[in-house]
Amino acid sequence: MSKTQLIEGIQQINQSARHDWLCLFDVSALKRYLDHLHWQLEPRGRGSVWVREGETPAILTRQPPD
Repeated sequence: MSKTQLIEGIQQINQSARHDWLCLFDVSALKRYLDHLHWQLEPRGRGSVWVREGETPAILTRQPPD
């Protein structure tokens, strides 16, 4: 999928995601996010499993500028 197609797919599911903000991400990040959004649409239960990819950190922190 092209970057434009990924952004359109994301916006169909997450209508609050702004186009200009999504344009800041590369194609692989947009693909991961769209895959995650599709996973969230599935019913929850024992068969519902999402595995975080190794390159994505589980926890992020921000330090205020000095």
